[in-house]
Amino acid sequence: MTVVSEAVSSVVASCASAAHRAAPSLAAAPDSAIDGAISAMATRLRASVGTLMSANEADVAAAESAGMSAGLLDRLRLSPERLESMASALELLAGTPHPPRSEFVRDLPGGLRLYERRRPVGVIGANYEARPNVTVDVASQLVKSRNAGVLRTGGAALGSATALLTEVVAPALSDVSLDPAAIQLVPTPDRAGASALVAQPAHVPLVILRGSGETTRTLGEEAARHGVRTLAHADGGGVLYVDVDADVERALSLVRESVDRLGVCNRLNLLLIHSSRYESLLPRVSELLAELGIAVSLPPHSHPIGYEWALDADREATVTVLPVSSAAQAAEVANTETSGLAASIVTTSEATATAFMDAYTGTGVFWNATTRLLDGFKLLAVPETGINIDKVPGPRGPVTYPDLCLRQYAILPA
Repeated sequence: MTVVSEAVSSVVASCASAAHRAAPSLAAAPDSAIDGAISAMATRLRASVGTLMSANEADVAAAESAGMSAGLLDRLRLSPERLESMASALELLAGTPHPPRSEFVRDLPGGLRLYERRRPVGVIGANYEARPNVTVDVASQLVKSRNAGVLRTGGAALGSATALLTEVVAPALSDVSLDPAAIQLVPTPDRAGASALVAQPAHVPLVILRGSGETTRTLGEEAARHGVRTLAHADGGGVLYVDVDADVERALSLVRESVDRLGVCNRLNLLLIHSSRYESLLPRVSELLAELGIAVSLPPHSHPIGYEWALDADREATVTVLPVSSAAQAAEVANTETSGLAASIVTTSEATATAFMDAYTGTGVFWNATTRLLDGFKLLAVPETGINIDKVPGPRGPVTYPDLCLRQYAILPA
């Protein structure tokens, strides 16, 4: 259990209290104000490129001096192109329709009618790694769902996140007369801030957890002790199975597409190859990955089969390779040895693809496609707050603004 100092606890509690007070401003806002705030975020982001880049360059320089790995630096680093992509995503989100706040379900006896209503949670917390873009992704999703928020990022990105909040998010809310205090950022780099965030049940009943598996699981356990619910994205790692009936060129193309970025959860992590194709295909796969600066881990493995390389700062440029005897075994390995994030089969056989997709129980399953597509923006055309892989009812897969609500039943006279 993490020891949280009184100073850190006080800072986080202050953020939670401020967001709680501001939450009604968002809950009662019309669609036009909500979408206007998100559009204003896009406008202000484009107008603040210089300020944002300066803040980010300072974060990156400090991280480099501290010895941060290349993959983590890639997550931390902003560029004018990435900022423009963030602005475009905001514009798209602003134009995305709002789910109906109330829907008729059925007539009840006695001249009554049943409706299902959507209500905001109130305040949602978010703890995430040192990725500045997530600050905007989560803040905009919270605003779209009419929830206030308390954000806590890794200390390496705190300067960038602060600039995004003060230059983009808060003034955009003010532009449409919404309370800018609705989105709070924990101002301390102290890691104990995450533990303090999941200990605010009165004001922050739900916290989105993103980051390394062990850290997220520990925070989830701490949250449970305080009666705080979590939406956790703890583990990742994409699986690609090359079937006996695979088109080899298509398979190699998907391998390349699946490692375009190594520090992300949906990258290629485990490559399964049908045993009858293994000896002929392995040299070509190894050559391709070597050209990209990526090592292969071959049997016998000195690590768990589903070991997530993206979380290994020293060896993230690695892909595990394993021969399997069938699509059924491939699905079993993916189900039992990996996180259950996403798996893809490469095959020309519809019957085999269908059998694999029916057998795999993970969050996303694909046929002749890369697991990199398991992403809120790529799948649903809106940013995500994270990807939930829990095996329980509720939002699963990319979590976006329609998921961040509570269901309420209302009975009215007909």
